Amino acid sequence: MKPTPLKRVLFFLFFDILISLGTLFLAYNLRFNFTIEDIFIENFLAVFALLVSVKVTFMALFHIYGVAWRFFSLGELKKILYVHLFAYPVVLFLYYLSPETFNPFPRSVLMIDFFLSILFLGLFRVLKRLIVENDKNLNLTKSLLIGTTPLAQALIKDKTNYYIAAVVDDEEENIGTYFSNMKVSGINEIAKAVESLEIRSVIIAKDFEANRLNEIYEKLKKLKIHDIKILSLKNQEKKLKDLSIEDLLARRPKDLDKESIKNFIDSRVILITGAGGSIGSEISRQCLEYGAKQLILLDHSEFNLYSIGEELKSDKMVFVMQSVVDKASMEKVFETYKPQIVIHAAAYKHVPLVEQNIEQAIINNVIGTKNSIDLSIKHGVEKFVLISTDKAVRPTSVMGATKRICELYAQNVPCKETEIVSVRFGNVLGSSGSVIPLFKKQIQEGGPLTITHPDVTRYFMLIGEACELVLQAASIGKGGEVFVLDMGEPVKILDLAKKMIELSSKEEIDISFIGLRPGEKLYEELFLDMRDAKTQYDSIAVAQKTHMDIEKLNNDIAELITAKDKVTKLKEIVVEFKA
Repeated sequence: MKPTPLKRVLFFLFFDILISLGTLFLAYNLRFNFTIEDIFIENFLAVFALLVSVKVTFMALFHIYGVAWRFFSLGELKKILYVHLFAYPVVLFLYYLSPETFNPFPRSVLMIDFFLSILFLGLFRVLKRLIVENDKNLNLTKSLLIGTTPLAQALIKDKTNYYIAAVVDDEEENIGTYFSNMKVSGINEIAKAVESLEIRSVIIAKDFEANRLNEIYEKLKKLKIHDIKILSLKNQEKKLKDLSIEDLLARRPKDLDKESIKNFIDSRVILITGAGGSIGSEISRQCLEYGAKQLILLDHSEFNLYSIGEELKSDKMVFVMQSVVDKASMEKVFETYKPQIVIHAAAYKHVPLVEQNIEQAIINNVIGTKNSIDLSIKHGVEKFVLISTDKAVRPTSVMGATKRICELYAQNVPCKETEIVSVRFGNVLGSSGSVIPLFKKQIQEGGPLTITHPDVTRYFMLIGEACELVLQAASIGKGGEVFVLDMGEPVKILDLAKKMIELSSKEEIDISFIGLRPGEKLYEELFLDMRDAKTQYDSIAVAQKTHMDIEKLNNDIAELITAKDKVTKLKEIVVEFKA
């Protein structure tokens, strides 16, 4: 039979009455040396009825019946003591109100029963704990639950390797209430709960902002709690996963406008270049979720296209395996599928690799973008979205300089009816070639973690959130804007590495500094000009437009392709470029 709160209450109520009957009878026997005169037995049941009624009432008031047997702890044992300290004086008081109902009644019996009742009621509840904790198959991890959510309530009912011994929350209206028969404490009482209940694990069931989550993590770290889980819902299934660096760095924009994104994407034919890459594949997922009529997924990597196709498995998708540099083949794509929206994510983005392959990077990034924009204008695409980067701001790398040229072209090309917008943001967590997957690999291998410089900082955002904001920015663009996503405060990579080591519980891993690589900056920037404007969304700003003669820019691009010294020519086009 599956246990329920009602069954638990009835079970304990039955045995509490039975044990109380036994302890009172034993108290009488001890008082009279096991020879009870008949005159005292006559009122035994009346005394028992009064005593058990008061005792059970206080047990209920102290919520002892709401505690599952296997969760019984020192805290509940204290409550049983408090119940008796309150109940027995009340029984004496009620006795003196109507002594004739109970006389003859030796009051010393109450004192004896007081100790016997505490002993046997407490022992009865501790018994299951002793059995559970000595049985390896039932040795569950005592856990603290943070957050009172429906998902958390469902977790408590599930059979897992964790059992919830206490609940805390940060919302005032929830503190002091009862959640699955457990009193909810304030989140500032985490330390008290961990120490008094011998908590070994913490389950976070609430979606906290990164700053708040970091505060909780630091508090748990001081309490030496290393088993920290995040409870989430994925594909309609509850999932417990280890707290990760992505959780601690994640930014969750409060002004995400899903309706605006849906209106932008719904029932449209969308071409995504670089569709198999980190950004392109996530945008593909988002577009499918927001109701795109058809997705044209274009990438020159067979494996990348295969991977995203195997993951999404939708008949709305068409796969085109080719390069954006091949303009003739790209023209056929536009003619065949007639996309209404083009999202251009194709680019070479790994800074050190680009520094070693400058010519190919310029052709792919600049010419590939120019082809995509020109064909979008020619074929009357409604909106073209260029995925840009913070490395385009005062670039120190060829990669950043090529992306800045793309921004300049997107802003200044005569676009007829096509609205062309760029969206600029920093690093996305977990993207291919980024520092976090590298650190994870190095941790698995035992270290060391390699960092270019002790002071290097970067902006970070979850890839899913970044891509949704890209689509949201694109939905409000009218053409010519360079939108900049709010990436929060930059993160020091050294601090990031230390935190990842802590989360791995492998404190012995070393950190090694290898020096900045060619083209890398110590600090990234998102704006050229601090006078940049806000939009209706706090998470999205608009960079100041840079005006440039399009004929000169076209000539410069043509000269760049043929130039022997391409870095010098890049500096002529992008005046802020400092190689």
